[in-house]
Amino acid sequence: MEGDFLVSASDWHLFLAEISHEMNVYVPVDNGVHTEYSLFRNNDLQIRYNKPAPVSPLKIFFLPVKENVLNATHAKRMIVGIPACDLKGLDLLDEIYLDEKFPDPVYEKNRENTILVGTDCHDIRDTCHCTTYNVEPYPTVNADFTLASVNGKLIVSVKSARGNTVTDLLKKHFPVSEPGKDVLSEAVALRSAVRDRLETQNRNLPDYTQTGDLISKSGDEIWERYAATCVSCGACAAICPTCTCFLLIDRPGFGKIRQMDTCQYPGFERIAAGEDPLRKKAVRFRNRYMCKYVWKSEKFHAQACTGCGRCIDGCIGSISKNKIFTEMHNPS
Repeated sequence: MEGDFLVSASDWHLFLAEISHEMNVYVPVDNGVHTEYSLFRNNDLQIRYNKPAPVSPLKIFFLPVKENVLNATHAKRMIVGIPACDLKGLDLLDEIYLDEKFPDPVYEKNRENTILVGTDCHDIRDTCHCTTYNVEPYPTVNADFTLASVNGKLIVSVKSARGNTVTDLLKKHFPVSEPGKDVLSEAVALRSAVRDRLETQNRNLPDYTQTGDLISKSGDEIWERYAATCVSCGACAAICPTCTCFLLIDRPGFGKIRQMDTCQYPGFERIAAGEDPLRKKAVRFRNRYMCKYVWKSEKFHAQACTGCGRCIDGCIGSISKNKIFTEMHNPS
């Protein structure tokens, strides 16, 4: 583990207060029901470090549900407490929106102006399954620096030049120290314990490649059965770290609105003549997983599911894709 230095949680909190005068700082806050990103204020005392998956995925900072792309703002900001599953999701978003031939200027500017602070997960939810898809429960990619809370102090690990710039400011104004072997050993033990829990919890779940094969070979019955409670609300796509379908709507005054869309909405593929390949709900339902596990894999290098489990947590119809794939993988 790369333990660059230690800082006390209280000093880190004071540092956030200082740097929030220079940029927008977002932190994961416990509101008593769940954890959600919130703009930092000095009285934020319920910041939750090392907890899995805030309700909103990281993508909302780069691809809001609705925005006017002609007058989008690009304020400098720092997002703290990002879990590994969300950081991994940026692999696909970057591959799509930073394509060399057709880069998205709004996305690109937002990426440039955002400092990403990752965090280890020291706990899991019933729906977490990152390790099944080869995503560790701690940041390995896309973070500028990371935090791991151990015994009242934070291990800060620098991962990029941009992260180094920020942490140099921290070192300049607050006392830091080298992490001892005992602290590093504890951090490594926490990582191993979480990984073991995830692997035990998801021992019957097929991996990413196996899932794609199972979906491709599946028949209609399982999709019709599980889609019976789907209400086509699109929540699964809205809170997914990698789903990014959108509409581009022209408005008066040269407004051009990019608005989130999803294949779960009726009419998503309806064409001018009225034909709709996804008219049936069960077909739309299967289509989403074909996209995530089969078609995206054929087109891009990055995988389209990072095992965050939000789609299961947010489903009004109480549908668990993990149950679907486990049933496919282990038919009774």
